[in-house]
Amino acid sequence: MPSFQTSRRVLHSAGNMFDLVADVEKYPQFVPLCQSIRVRGRRELEDGRVVLISDMTVAYKVFSEIFATRVMLDKAEHRITVEYLEGPFRHLENKWNFKPLGENSCEVGFYITYEFCSRALGSLMGTMFDKAFRKFATAFEARADEMYGAA
Repeated sequence: MPSFQTSRRVLHSAGNMFDLVADVEKYPQFVPLCQSIRVRGRRELEDGRVVLISDMTVAYKVFSEIFATRVMLDKAEHRITVEYLEGPFRHLENKWNFKPLGENSCEVGFYITYEFCSRALGSLMGTMFDKAFRKFATAFEARADEMYGAA
């Protein structure tokens, strides 16, 4: 099963980086392959965590697929987890964590593992998804520099 994991230090606060990743509606502006996102539902739990149900459309050339996820936003723990609900995957798991390193820096951890429902789709899209996931951390860091100012 393909997976990708990275950890990098950024010169932005853990809170700012959490807010940036949690703002899923803005992803089409800067996330590779993300054509659109529709948040179907949002609710706050009693413990302060927020749950989103969203549909993301990913597109590359003539290929376009929609998949649904449940996103758990845990600001107190600086953690975001994404659980796959439906679409072209057999399995998709994504985790973000933001470890404060100071007032204006943090370590951003990104992990994703996925498997397409069909081998044909996996063969067709696997390499392209792998390349896109490797660009995610850079895309979010560049967006943070744009939003909060470059260090």
